[in-house]
Amino acid sequence: MAPRKIIIDTDPGQDDAFAILLALGSPSELEVVGLTAIAGNVPLSRTARNAQMVLELAGRGDIPVYPGCERPIVRPLFTAEYVHGDSGLDGCDLPEPSHPLAGQHAVDFIIDTVMAAEPGEITLCPLGPMTNIAMAMVKCPAIVPRIREVVLMGGGFFEGGNTTPAAEFNIFVDPHAAHVVFTSGVKLTMVPIDCTYKAVMTPAWLKRLRAVGTHTAIQAAGMAEFYQEYGNQKFGTDEYPLHDPCVIGYLLRPDLFKGRECHVEIEITSPTTMGMTVVDWWNVTKKPTNCLVLRDLDNPPFYELLLERLSRLP
Repeated sequence: MAPRKIIIDTDPGQDDAFAILLALGSPSELEVVGLTAIAGNVPLSRTARNAQMVLELAGRGDIPVYPGCERPIVRPLFTAEYVHGDSGLDGCDLPEPSHPLAGQHAVDFIIDTVMAAEPGEITLCPLGPMTNIAMAMVKCPAIVPRIREVVLMGGGFFEGGNTTPAAEFNIFVDPHAAHVVFTSGVKLTMVPIDCTYKAVMTPAWLKRLRAVGTHTAIQAAGMAEFYQEYGNQKFGTDEYPLHDPCVIGYLLRPDLFKGRECHVEIEITSPTTMGMTVVDWWNVTKKPTNCLVLRDLDNPPFYELLLERLSRLP
């Protein structure tokens, strides 16, 4: 079977980097046709460069990176240097890009790639705010029925939010973009913090990653250790989840995840709950379902998969 073709829309971010590396370590299952960069964890100028450097680290600097939207559709940009450091990828020493950024805008790349492919051939994997995805859908609605699936990291319901009491970061940064995607009719799978909080990275696992000894593994361990420091302060533990790799993990091993089809709405009017993903888990509204919402994952085999695939990289 041919590898599944994916576009990773990303705002690296240490956990984004792990998602990208997991995909690159799985070439028989996934073909990364391009990375599209979005402003999110840090501004676009940094996320685009960070995406290039992660590809370079993995020996895949040939994969193009397409810079996208510099700000959300309606609201001012809100970033997360307080989590990821000023660079967005603090804690490691990454190689300089060997290829320039692609000249085409990310929105146009998404449109052109989906329209040129067979219907149902391209999966979109947004790991940050969904501004690029939404703008592509608005500019060219014809892409929507041609997309195989959108598998996103974002949202939360049972765990509340991680940026406000109600909203998870990726949705909070651009709730209007999320609203466009969730009302588009595209096939959607959401990996919210309700699920990713269970993808806890332990100190023992980090030691095993560093012990792999490859350049990629050592730099990835450095990223994770920096990222974990924030989690240690926030949760008071020595364990912290890697959110974004769950998207790629789901594509590779859906059997490790559990969820249900739900109706999900994005709050875009209330100042108090702006960006909330309102998940009708118990079907109380009887509205048609529009999203597979993942809530659980089997953590030990997920991290074994992540370690094994990272070990394949140089």
